[in-house]
Amino acid sequence: MKSIISKLYIILFLLPIQLFSQNFNAEITTSELQKTIGFLASDSLKGRQPGTPEITVAANFIQAQFKNVGLKMLKNDGFQNFELVTGASLGKSNEFFFNGKYGIAGKDFTPLAFTKNALLFAKMSFVGYGLSIKTDSLKWDDYKGIDVNGKWVIILRGHPELSNTDSRFNEYSDERSKVLLATDKGASGVIFVTPVGMNKTDEIMSLNYDKSPAIADIPVVNITRNMVDTLIKNDKNQSIAELETGINKTKKSNSFHLSEKLLIRTEVKLNKQNTQNVYGILEGSDANLKEEYIIMGAHYDHLGYGGSGSGSRMPDTVAVHYGADDNASGVAGLIEMAQKLAAEKDKLKRSVIFVAFSAEELGLLGSKSFVKNLPVKITQVKAMVNLDMIGRLQTTDPYILISGTGTSTESEPLLNELGKKINITLKYSPEGYGASDHASFYAENIPVFFLTTGAHEDYHTPLDNAERINYTGEKQVLDFSYLLMSNLINRDKALTFKEAGPKTDAGRRTNLKVTLGIMPDFSGQSDKGLRADQVTNGGPASKAGMQKGDLIVAIEGKPVKNIYEYMTRLKQLQKGQLISVDVIRDGKKVVLLVQL
Repeated sequence: MKSIISKLYIILFLLPIQLFSQNFNAEITTSELQKTIGFLASDSLKGRQPGTPEITVAANFIQAQFKNVGLKMLKNDGFQNFELVTGASLGKSNEFFFNGKYGIAGKDFTPLAFTKNALLFAKMSFVGYGLSIKTDSLKWDDYKGIDVNGKWVIILRGHPELSNTDSRFNEYSDERSKVLLATDKGASGVIFVTPVGMNKTDEIMSLNYDKSPAIADIPVVNITRNMVDTLIKNDKNQSIAELETGINKTKKSNSFHLSEKLLIRTEVKLNKQNTQNVYGILEGSDANLKEEYIIMGAHYDHLGYGGSGSGSRMPDTVAVHYGADDNASGVAGLIEMAQKLAAEKDKLKRSVIFVAFSAEELGLLGSKSFVKNLPVKITQVKAMVNLDMIGRLQTTDPYILISGTGTSTESEPLLNELGKKINITLKYSPEGYGASDHASFYAENIPVFFLTTGAHEDYHTPLDNAERINYTGEKQVLDFSYLLMSNLINRDKALTFKEAGPKTDAGRRTNLKVTLGIMPDFSGQSDKGLRADQVTNGGPASKAGMQKGDLIVAIEGKPVKNIYEYMTRLKQLQKGQLISVDVIRDGKKVVLLVQL
């Protein structure tokens, strides 16, 4: 019976793919846009979450359309597979034992997703908010005068000024930074407790995966205030809520040791799944220029059923997040463009790679994987056009927002000329970085164009459905996209890249007093150090001799395993300071002296 249901399931999903693949119109049509978006944003595809059977159906659908128009599908038939972590779940071996009392995992305590899986039986220390800050404007040290070596440290989440959104404490209060500091202080485990000011109902934290596989060096758990009161009552005639109130009121640390030992075992499993980019190549006809490539891309994943930690703007609503505009609209446009350009392939000088990215919503993982595993040399890629959320063109004062217009010297004059041929306003944003897949290509010095009709109230909610797409407007966007692609494909000389703004989100962080002047590997996929993907000429790291590809493993003798630890280390440095940075280069450790 089970096998029969599985076969029916496959038939029901393959039927739309076969129907779509039988015929196509070389022209961009609203009817084809409606069919494609209607399928991708249907209930049956359940929000196209990476790692699910439904997104595999979407991938097969896209592959079929690419094949149908005659794109060349390279190894693995156009699929580029990669692994990703889709979430975290409790293992079977989570334990909590104190003075004859057992805690219940998921009720009294829970490990955090980035915990080290370990058993720790040790004494405890309460260290307030677990902060150690020394700047010109803020001084606070919960570890002053207290030795936490080998102990569990009990730490209040947040900071003493939770009601102040502009508090100077904000940049120091995230859990990962506090765990790294506790590790530096010699603690063997961290117990987070949620203050009343953050959650009055004393609920434990959800086991949310924060989109990074970076694991702490010590076990990390969250326990209820009621459980913490049990731990401290024999040593302190105060509840954790009273301690919180006192610290907040006096603005002074209140750290102390506890006499009893606590046993906790943590086991969290990171759920790993395979997903895939889908791509095909349309070969150009010019004997020389066909060895140059223009990439057009769009991501096809979305948020599944939403929920806490998914990125949904309605995290309390568990329902299909259809992602019609984000980004079934872009994928439909990608397919239409493949059809139209394939119909005139004999007139195209350069070659085109059409690619649908997975896992964009998880941190541009698909496009980052694609850039690292390009089917051609990266020097052959001359521009990238990204279609993301192109289905909500306004009916009054319509405009297309184009980002990346500063990433080549020719971009704005080119767009100004093309804009004369349409009745839609073009609005420009010069920066190459942005929260979509073009950023992965800009990071590799490739000129980019990010086309979108902009965000709206339905963004990342279940209300982003196919009925709300402006299909006539999307066709207008694609008519312009065709003009742009035709120019990029057939122009005599390729665009000239120029830098336009930071190359990662890290470059935008205004709360950092110092910077090394590098573009770090922001994917967080490594836990053995932080790779310098680019080194800015004339920056502190460049002057010290750092090279592209160096793996940063320590700053000032303190370990750096990933982007989180790197950013935390930078927060602790001062402008003008001379620091040591340990890097691994060609398998050997090199120590650099960097003047900030």
